[in-house]
Parts: sequence; structure tokens; C-alpha cells
Amino acid sequence: MDIRRLARGTVEWDRLERVVRTLADRYDREEVRVEFLEADNWLSTPCVIDDRWFVKIVSRQNALVHAVLTAGRNVGAVSAGSGGFFGRFDTPREMVEHEYEATERMREIGINAPQPIDAFEVNGLGVLVLEYLPEFRSLDDTPDWLVAERATVLFEMLATLRDHGMAHGDLRAENILLCDGEFYFIDATNVHDDRVAETTAYDLACALAVLEPRIGARDAVFAAATVYEPDELLAARRFLDFVRLRPDHEFDATTLRDELEEAAEIRQQ
Repeated sequence: MDIRRLARGTVEWDRLERVVRTLADRYDREEVRVEFLEADNWLSTPCVIDDRWFVKIVSRQNALVHAVLTAGRNVGAVSAGSGGFFGRFDTPREMVEHEYEATERMREIGINAPQPIDAFEVNGLGVLVLEYLPEFRSLDDTPDWLVAERATVLFEMLATLRDHGMAHGDLRAENILLCDGEFYFIDATNVHDDRVAETTAYDLACALAVLEPRIGARDAVFAAATVYEPDELLAARRFLDFVRLRPDHEFDATTLRDELEEAAEIRQQ
């Protein structure tokens, strides 16, 4: 068993059955078809109901893992010269309610995201119900030429979050979906809304870390520079080493840093 599966823990089958029965009752269905997904996910047990709803089932173990990850991320933010800006959750219900609200807010400001349907608690488990996007692929499964073509759109989406005092906070390839030729954001995490400058810089650093292995540092920074101001490009530098320590990012931080400095200097001229 790998560390992620161990950390996520296993929700007992009878508790999962109770969640499924509750979903059937809430949506007036005598029976439902459930497909549990083999997702490499620390923070929930995901499944698809009737090819219509994407459901996350969050246990107390998941909430504990989230608290540990949050503490580590705040330490990383401090090491980057910023105070910690990640918020934690105390219960599974708080986790699903936050994701419901964050997804709803993203849609309200024009960001593509699955429609949130419901968030509730069953027997100590948090349950989040979202629109299921059947014809989607993650950025990992998107060809490089298409990633390059759409890179500027990704930064425009992040800038829209910034303009509304928001941030994603956990941007990685698995949380960027492509559906019908459009990018969608999922799994936004909890960041303090009074720290926009820092969370913007962190989101930008994460986006560059996602794109650099796919399209190269120069093209990634060029796409960012069409959207962000020079001071924002330079602010992202200090988070690159922190992002590089994350197990879900592997990129050339030194080259990205050099390209950011060059792009900022050109923009300032």
C-alpha cells in the first residue's frame, strides 16, 4: 500500500452504503449506479453517481491529513519570506462546504468550474456533490501543443481570481481540467482572503511550475507576462523553491527564475 492510500485511509463499506442511500433519497431515485474512482487523492474518496454527479466523500482521517498538509504549506510559505496564508478545516463538513462555496464563487465570477450541487454530512462523513464532466481530461493528459496554445488562458483565469480577491491555492495539473476545449478549475483550497498579493504570487508560481516541463520556461513566462505586471512576475520568484518541494511539481526553478527576471526587466523598459 502506498503512502497516499495509507494516509487517506479506508472508509468502511457500510458507511459508504449509507452515503449512497442518502444520495438516492435526496434525489428521488429508487436505485443509483456508483463507480468508485481509483484517484490518487489524499483528501477524499471520489465516485461517480449515474454518470451525472461527481461525489467526494470526506472522512475525519481526510480532514486530519488536510490539517497536516496545511501546517506544512504554511511552514513553506514562511520559508519563502511570507507569513502562512493557508487555512485549515476542523471537520469533514467544513471541507466540503468550503469547496462547494469556492466552486460557486468561481462560477459567479466567470471561471469555468463544475456546477456545485450539494454539500452535507452523513454519519460523520462530509459529502460534496458536483456536476460530472464526462468528457474531460486533466492537463497531464492534454497534448503539449494544446497546453502551449491555451497557456495564456490559464493565467487569465488566475488573474480573474486575483481581481476578485480570490486564489486557487492548490494549482497543479490534476486540478486543471480540459472539457469541450475549455479549462476548468477544481479543488480550490482555503487561503486567507486578506493576503491577495502573496496568494497571487503563489498561484502564479504554481502555474509556471505546471507549464515549464510541458512548454518550456521561456514560453510559460511569456504567456504569464501578457497578463501579469512586472512586480507580480518578480513576486512569484520567491515561491518557486517552496513549490519545488511539493511532490506534485517537478520543474526547473532556476531557469524559471531567470526568465521571470528577464521578462520583468523587458516589461519595465
